[in-house]
Order: sequence, then C-alpha cells, then structure tokens
Amino acid sequence: MTTFAPRRIDLRGRRLDARVLRGVLPRADVDVSATLTTVAPICEDVRARGVDALREYTARFDGVDLDDVRVPREARRRALADLDQQVRAALEESIARARRVHTAQLPTELQTEAAAGGRVGQRWVPVGRVGLYVPGGRAVYPSSVIMNVVPAQIAGVASIAVTSPAQKDFGGLPHPTILAACELLGVEEVLAVGGAQAVAMFAYGVLGRDADGAEETVVDPVDVITGPGNVFVAAAKRYVQGTVGIDSEAGPTEIAVLADDGADPDHVAADLISQAEHDPLAAAVLVTDSSALADAVDARLEVRVPAAKHADRIAEALRGRQSAVVLVDDVEAGVQVVDAYAAEHLEIQTRDAAAVAARIRNAGAVFVGAHSPVSLGDYCAGSNHVLPTGGTAAHSGGLGVHAFLRGIQVIDYDETALREVADHVVALAESEDLPAHGQAVVARFPGADA
Repeated sequence: MTTFAPRRIDLRGRRLDARVLRGVLPRADVDVSATLTTVAPICEDVRARGVDALREYTARFDGVDLDDVRVPREARRRALADLDQQVRAALEESIARARRVHTAQLPTELQTEAAAGGRVGQRWVPVGRVGLYVPGGRAVYPSSVIMNVVPAQIAGVASIAVTSPAQKDFGGLPHPTILAACELLGVEEVLAVGGAQAVAMFAYGVLGRDADGAEETVVDPVDVITGPGNVFVAAAKRYVQGTVGIDSEAGPTEIAVLADDGADPDHVAADLISQAEHDPLAAAVLVTDSSALADAVDARLEVRVPAAKHADRIAEALRGRQSAVVLVDDVEAGVQVVDAYAAEHLEIQTRDAAAVAARIRNAGAVFVGAHSPVSLGDYCAGSNHVLPTGGTAAHSGGLGVHAFLRGIQVIDYDETALREVADHVVALAESEDLPAHGQAVVARFPGADA
C-alpha cells in the first residue's frame, strides 16, 4: 500500500456536466466567511487606534515589539549588500523577464469616430497609490515582491508601499531577502506589518505621534491592495473591499496536471510535490486517462516525498481532501474536468500539448509541455505568479498591469454630431421616463424648448 499517494476519484463512464463535477472535484476546506468574524474587529481597531493597534497585534501574533512600522533605508541597503550573489543574479533575471512581459500588457489608448464629429476614446490611468502584501510565514517570498511591484511600476503607479510581516529572527524586520528585493526594485516605502492588520493599515491609513507627541500620518491609505496571504489576509481583503480595490482573495496554492500515457511520471510527481511543499492545504491534482501513469506517479511519490526537505508538509497536502488523482475516459474528458476545476496552475503534459492547452478556458496560468513546470512560472518565466485560486479562475485572471490601471472613457462630440443623434437620445430618455435627460440635449440648440 502506498503511503503518499493522493486519493483517487474515478470519473470514467460518468456524465461530466458542471453540476456533477463541482460536487466531486477536490477542494481545500477554507472558510473565508467564517474568518471575517475574527478579522473585522482587528480591522476596525487599526482604523480607530492606528500605530498603537499595529504594535499590539505585531507583538501578539509575531512576537515582535515594533519601534517603527517603517523599515529604514539603511536596513534595505544592508540586506542587498549582504545578499548571496547567486540569489541576486536570479532576482535580477526574474525582474528583467517580468518587466518585458508586463510591459507588453500595457493597453493601447483608443479613439473611435462613432459619427462625423463624434469621438469616443479611452485613456488608461494608473491608480494613485497601492499597497502590496508579501507573505512571511513558512517560507520567504522575494519572488512575490517582484510579482507585485513590477506590474505596478510598469502601470505608472506613483506611490508604492510594500509590507511583509515582522520577523523575530531578523530583529523585527521582514526577511532580509524581501528587503533586498525591494531595494533592487527601488521601493522606497517598506513596512514591517503582516496579517489582517496590514490590510487594514493599507485600507484606512494609520496615525501615530511624533517625538513631541503631535499626531502624524505614518501610513497613507491606498487605492488598491494586492498580494497573496493566508486566510486571515484573504478575509481582511474581503472586509475592506469597496473602501479599496483588491486583486483577489488568494487561498492555498493549487496545481492540476492534465496528462496522458506519454507523460513522464517522475516529472508529474516532482511538479505535484513542488506545490504541495507550500502548505498542508495546498492542492495537488492529477487528471489522466491512464491508470498506468497514475500508478507510476504514485510510485515516484514514494521515492520523492521522503527525500524532500518538507516531507511532512508535503505528505499532509497530498493526503488532504484537496488533492486527488482523477481518472477520466480520455483527454477530451480531462479538458472538461480541468475546466470545471479552474486551477490556479494547470500543466498540460499530453501529446500535442499546445493544441490541448489552446482549448482550456479556465485556469490562472497554463504551463504547456514537459519543459514548462509551474516552478518556472513561480520565479523566472516572466509571467505573474499571483493567480486566482479556489476555482475563481473561472471568472478572474491573474495579477498584471491591468490591476493597477483604470480605463477612463472620453466623449468628445461637436454640435453637428450631437444634433444628429438628439432625437434618439430624447426617445430613449422618454422611454425610461427620464425626460430631463432628453432636455439636457435639446437645451443646447438655439430656439429649443428647454
């Protein structure tokens, strides 16, 4: 009997409509709604008491007594100077690739002539200020600094603040590799606050007192908050949404692999493990029409999991209800299953992988073929690894330049163009029982009955 293999779900011979699939496909048991009752008072306390509340929650949750929530520039410079040169080179390459890819995402400003003398355009304007959250729990995520900061910079955001939890092991500062990444990117405002209290800090801004006891603004409120975090961060983002914009309520990471009997079972096992090491709630799902491949993957898990640094965490994730091997009749059925699952990360390891990938409708990111593992996208593909989880890829996309831009429509009609369409405006206004709308047009013409 295997020790580390995920459970199996056999869908062979079954009808695969959306209702059936949503009922049987594996999901992590994460209840953001229930967590709202925990984070709501924290958020309101930060809104009311500012820095004093941040200090108390940081001491309670992180075991750090903060003198200042702001990380001094010298600490960032020192972190970069002390950074391992191989890690620095890797970060610099990741930044360069992310900048190339995200620059290509910039939308084109459009202007359309709807009629002679009547033009409608669209300008893309960056939000004024953003708050970017970088996790600091079981692992350190300088890559998340890149994934949040680069698209904001490319979008032209003028004010960028990054926050990451204070770490007792690093003198109350965020992890030095995170600080080094911020310094490489030129981020000037870095904060040592984590959890729901960090989200509230960004949403509402916080006040403190200077050396003379006078009230001062310590952190200005932002317009948009982005970045992954735990369930408390996700719940806090839900709580403040509307006061600010958010990217998504990111939950535990997910990988789904759609594979046929031509896939390398060792590659598949390694890729499932790579995401399972994030968190015991991480989801690892294999969808295949080959029982032989499923058995071979199980066998490779038996070898690879015990040898992994985080074997206990990986094993818990693989055995969890959120992970499974799903058996289907053929690749066509597999496409239906992975579209219903709407994974954060989806690998296609089938014959003619590019053609199969082109048919996928629902995924945060699609990794095509044997040489495009998810870990490439996590770090150096140039794509963004802040992606929708929990099935939300069916209606939402990953983080990109668009998250920091607003489309503003610009309407520019001259008198002739307005006169030409005036009767239609009046007719529609009257049909909606809003006659003053029509009169606002009629009033612009000499002799009109206003």
